[in-house]
Amino acid sequence: MASLPSASTKPTSVQLGRIHVLKEGSHPPQNGPVVYWMFRDQRLKDNWALIHAVDQANKANVPVAIAFNLFDQFLGAKARQLGFMLKGLRQLQKSIEHTQIPFFLFRGTAEETIPKFLGECKASLLVTDFSPLRQIRKCKDEICKRVSDSVTIHEVDAHNVVPVWVASDKLEYSAKTIRGKVNKLIPEYLIDFPTLQPPNKKWDDATDQFLDWDGLIANVLRNGAEVPEIEWCEPGETAAMEVLMGNKDGFLTKRLKNYSTDRNNPLKPRALSCLSPYLHFGQISAQRCALEARSFRKLNAQAVDTFLEELIVRRELADNFCYYQPNYDTMQGAWEWARKTLMDHASDKREHTYTMEQLEKAQTADPLWNASQLEMVHYGKMHGFMRMYWAKKILEWTKGPKEALEICIYLNDKYEIDGRDPNGYVGCMWSICGVHDQGWRERPVFGKIRYMNYAGCKRKFNVDRYTAYVKRLVGEIKKRKAESPVGQKTKQPRNEQH
Repeated sequence: MASLPSASTKPTSVQLGRIHVLKEGSHPPQNGPVVYWMFRDQRLKDNWALIHAVDQANKANVPVAIAFNLFDQFLGAKARQLGFMLKGLRQLQKSIEHTQIPFFLFRGTAEETIPKFLGECKASLLVTDFSPLRQIRKCKDEICKRVSDSVTIHEVDAHNVVPVWVASDKLEYSAKTIRGKVNKLIPEYLIDFPTLQPPNKKWDDATDQFLDWDGLIANVLRNGAEVPEIEWCEPGETAAMEVLMGNKDGFLTKRLKNYSTDRNNPLKPRALSCLSPYLHFGQISAQRCALEARSFRKLNAQAVDTFLEELIVRRELADNFCYYQPNYDTMQGAWEWARKTLMDHASDKREHTYTMEQLEKAQTADPLWNASQLEMVHYGKMHGFMRMYWAKKILEWTKGPKEALEICIYLNDKYEIDGRDPNGYVGCMWSICGVHDQGWRERPVFGKIRYMNYAGCKRKFNVDRYTAYVKRLVGEIKKRKAESPVGQKTKQPRNEQH
């Protein structure tokens, strides 16, 4: 059971509410180095976990290092996701050289590689990122058991603006129930970051291990070629800040004003922030995004407030669900009313029933659904509004809600650049299991789960233009890949960018 830091924790510039002590080392503490095990927050700047690791190392006058473990095929990740991640890490290692903090990359299971490294370097403290996902938490539990009694382990929530365990100590029912709690804590936690200090003491072996990034990336791209890389989104911290604040096409600097009015229109993708890949891989801090957004509030108050609701409240709600609901990706994670209504209608006659293979290949009678699936498969990102429609039609077209949820999560995690994320799991659970929603008028198949249909989409936007847009987009991507194995940057069709 995690606890807040004790008196033995050395003073730190990180708020104590961000830190969970997963394991308290024996006393007197060993005077060994500090290791920061990076995985969810893959950045050098604005990283509370890294700041805490360096703080603790400097106060104990010991060296500090960063360790990263590459999970092979983590939850089905392919070239699209792993290529993006590794290219970002390659930039991170290059950027970190001037700090004199060594970067170590391991392959295999973290339950083995991290304790082994801690033992070899005689570490006294392990600092880790926070993740609510089951596999990571299980891995940390195992690491706590395997390391020496003298090692202390701190978990730091550097991903959320308000740490998940501070925002709420229970599973929240909806955005309405968590919003007030989070907003009340914003003044305390939405603060500027301190400057990352250089380490006082150098690592004994001052030279980093040689990393063959080109070979490693080529291997990942080859093994995961079934889902190729995206070309519209440049990985890394520098690119992330460009998307947020760039002079040419930055979200806050150039595209913010249309966010509140156009973000739910699939024909206006430029209204979206396009930050989700960077937030997912931790290549940019949500807190940095929020701090920068606040400075634009006088110009576009409604747009900024809408963006902060999505960036902070909705993301915190997703982490809350996955943290306090261990069955966040199964029917068991739904509220009782939703499970009952879905099972009551599980055997209802379906107008169409499709196999997983048919759905994956976009072979349905619905051109709008097919377009959204193809957008995800080829572009790596389906528009947020279409994700809801897409998931709800899977519920309508499969044998039952259990199968629908499994297919929905499988396809999302396989093709979305930001798959395997609490937001993705909650999106699927909202669409199919009514999580964070309410009961609606009862109808066949859906029961009391919110219903969406083709006619409703037609009333909201021009579906023919959307399907034509996706057809053109997919055609461009296929043409570029045929022309060049390396690929150029994939651009959206110009007439659909505004």
